[in-house]
Amino acid sequence: MSSNGKLKLSTYEQELERLQLELVRMLEWVRHRGHRLIVIFEGRDAAGKGSTISRLTDPLNPRACRVVALPKPTEREQTQWYFQRYVAHLPSAGEMVVFDRSWYNRAGVERVLGYCTDAEYWDFMRSVPEFERMLVRSGIQIVKYWFSVSNEVQTKRFKDRLTDPAKRWKFSEVDERAHARWNDFSRAKDIMIEHTSIPEAMWWEVDGDDKQRARLNTISHLLSLVPYEPVHYPDVKLSPSTPDPGYERPPINQLNWIPQIY
Repeated sequence: MSSNGKLKLSTYEQELERLQLELVRMLEWVRHRGHRLIVIFEGRDAAGKGSTISRLTDPLNPRACRVVALPKPTEREQTQWYFQRYVAHLPSAGEMVVFDRSWYNRAGVERVLGYCTDAEYWDFMRSVPEFERMLVRSGIQIVKYWFSVSNEVQTKRFKDRLTDPAKRWKFSEVDERAHARWNDFSRAKDIMIEHTSIPEAMWWEVDGDDKQRARLNTISHLLSLVPYEPVHYPDVKLSPSTPDPGYERPPINQLNWIPQIY
């Protein structure tokens, strides 16, 4: 650590590389064992969920690990059973699904900003523990993370988004309204935790003020919850390639090469 309490970049990069290698080993175990894993990321806007998800999934096989980040429901989806559109994305054997926000939208933004009725909200709060217990009984492991961030850090990150062309797309009208209703979201989060942190799928809280530490701590914690073991591969000896005297490559100057700018 440096004198200001921040992790040294070299330390962060070294630990991230080590943890990402373990993630690769974990997912290979998931694939070979037919394990089914859901990882839910919820929390305050600008708390570091997205960057943690990126570091978590970057090294992983996209055929076995996918990120689900659903847009707002369509008119048709609004008439469905609330969990219906999420069920379509549940993992099959040997898969890991990362929800970048999930069915818990109803407990947070929908509740605070008035996108659902009181009856819909309380029906959700009664239903979600049983829904998740049903998933766990079917063999799906559920890990839920809530990313917290202080009001001061969130405000700074929002200002950064508004002035950075590469991040401006991240700031929405919902972010503006949510920032103005900080205490309402705090109360909604507390009620959500009280009603939906169950032994079968408890909530784990992440301090998001320091993004680098949040990433490392979350990945390390996830690895500790999955009972993975090394997958042993059979020895493979590559056969020598055999030239085909009957094959003639087309002239290089007749192929459409991309410009060599770099």
